[in-house]
Amino acid sequence: MTKTNPATIELIEIDALIPYARNSRTHSEAQVAQIAASIREFGFTNPVLIDADDGLIAGHGRVLAARKLNLGHVPCIRLAHLTDVQKRAYVIADNKLALNAGWDDELLRIELSELNDEGFELDLIGFTSEEILALGLGDDEEAGDEPAGDAPKGNLSDRFMIPPFSVLNAREGWWQNRKKAWLAIGIKSELGRGGTVSTSARVGPDDEATYRTIGGRQRPAAAPGPRATKAASSAAMARGGL
Repeated sequence: MTKTNPATIELIEIDALIPYARNSRTHSEAQVAQIAASIREFGFTNPVLIDADDGLIAGHGRVLAARKLNLGHVPCIRLAHLTDVQKRAYVIADNKLALNAGWDDELLRIELSELNDEGFELDLIGFTSEEILALGLGDDEEAGDEPAGDAPKGNLSDRFMIPPFSVLNAREGWWQNRKKAWLAIGIKSELGRGGTVSTSARVGPDDEATYRTIGGRQRPAAAPGPRATKAASSAAMARGGL
């Protein structure tokens, strides 16, 4: 025969409730915050279950959330008919039986989608952003992910058309050739950014630009003025040139 008991709801002071010392169910700060948000939105719709001596049987998380909300009293249902063994078993059963339920993903997706369209905050239902995205709802960018199309692809060699290098490459021929090319235009890497070198050289046979290194930076030198050109011609004639 099915046992029945009157569901009389009592308002009990939070400080009078005694948590079950061997409660194996845990409640993280994040989950307690979710329960508190739910109580704030919907009200305290699920009474706490207590024994004849105000000991908690079910609803430890709800009591923690009520404390977070600074509530002085919580609605309780007293299960005075349970034996000590039944109370201990129900502390576990109240949590485990709920976990054994499943979801109809299609119906859940429809319900959440419609709630979202109505502007309801889905966080209040208890689903994480990852779970909502897994159902095909929400926006990847809102979850903090960058669009896949903007992410760099390939390795450094593919992206910049040069192979990665390190100080160990300095003895190789291709590195020495590169260093010679730098020196040809006045770059002296061993001086660092604080060095000051003043030099000029042609970059190549087809490039008439002259560069000057000032404070470690390469800048195009100003074109020679008329006086500089005339002085250079006179010096050349004195040497027997031209």
